[in-house]
This record gives sequence, C-alpha cells and structure tokens, in this order.
Amino acid sequence: MCRKHQQTRDVQQQDPLYGYFSAVAGQDGQISADELQRCLTQSGIAGSYKPFCLETCRLMISMLDRDMSGTMGFNEFKELSQVINGWKATFSSYDRDHSGTVEGHELQQAISAMGFNLSPQAMNVIMRRHSTNGRIAFDDFISCCVKLRALTSQFQSRDMSRTGQATFGYDDFIQVTMSL
Repeated sequence: MCRKHQQTRDVQQQDPLYGYFSAVAGQDGQISADELQRCLTQSGIAGSYKPFCLETCRLMISMLDRDMSGTMGFNEFKELSQVINGWKATFSSYDRDHSGTVEGHELQQAISAMGFNLSPQAMNVIMRRHSTNGRIAFDDFISCCVKLRALTSQFQSRDMSRTGQATFGYDDFIQVTMSL
C-alpha cells in the first residue's frame, strides 16, 4: 500500500464516524441504503428522532452518488453526516414545541432560511407530499431537504445563464427526477 493511501486510511480510522461506517461497510468500503440506515441509527445522527426510513436513505445516497454506483464511501458518508447535522439544527430551531414535527408555516420558514425561495404553490406540493395531518416529521423533513438540494443542483447545472430557466430533454428530466 502506498504511503499516501496509508496516511488517508489512518486519518479516516481516527474519525469517530469511521467506526460506525466500517462496521457496516463491505470489503469494497461502500455502503448500500440498508447499511446506511443501520449506520445512521447506530451513530446517533438522527438524535432523539425516529430512525430514517429506507427510502430516505436511498435518497441520501442518490444525492451524493457521484459515480452512480448506488452506494456511498466513507468521505461521502462524512459529508452526509455534516449536511444532516445542519438540517437537524434547522429542524430543531423550527420545532418550537419539541414535538418532533414542524407545521407548514414552520417548514416554509425553515426552507427559506436554508436559501430556497419557493412559491406558495410549490410549498403546497411539498406539504401534500411530506406531511401527515399538516405536520412534517424529521425523517420527512430530511427527505424533503435531500430532494430540494439534489433537484436544485441538477436545475442549476442546466441553467447556464442563471435566469431561473432551464431546458431539459424528456429522457434527461426522467433520469433526474427518477433518481430521487
């Protein structure tokens, strides 16, 4: 093993998250959605909230899956944990009654605070898709954030002149939306 690769491995092994990751990763150093679910639960990243459902874990992998392998390496996992912790802090600050859920107006404020400027119609679509009885649980909030981040990134990569307009071919559109 080359010296640089060994140094990278040593640094990773010193990271507290590496123990959780390596406990579920295969020999290829990658984790699948069900392994990610176990890893996130064991590491306590979800905090006091319920564990993430498998579909949310699939979304998380797709958000960071640059090589389109359907799996996640340690560096991607580390990036994901940082992103989730940021979203968790945002969620907690709008879950003022500490119920583990946010209401529609709180979701609107949280999404705006994260830099997304969505129309009332788009917010209504999000609420219909992600709420139960008008409230959004943490897992659904994270799912929503993953989709917003990934779709915004895909849109921005096609909006070359930054006008808020993008052109998608049908197959490209299907690939982008169905990957989430």
